[in-house]
Amino acid sequence: MYFLKTQGTDKIPDYVQIRDDNFVLLAHFKTNNPENQIKKYGLEDYKQKIQELIESAPFGILYEI
Repeated sequence: MYFLKTQGTDKIPDYVQIRDDNFVLLAHFKTNNPENQIKKYGLEDYKQKIQELIESAPFGILYEI
């Protein structure tokens, strides 16, 4: 599973992409309220790692989680 944080613009917020091992998009959500989206997409097992990456990861870098 992969994590990618994308930077928005003045009108578009920052987003997170979660992709599986085949690079199929599993989740795409805003960085400002990840708790609800993590639960919605069934990613509770990765919750802590995703939240850490949202806070610390630079934009545009792909991380394996």
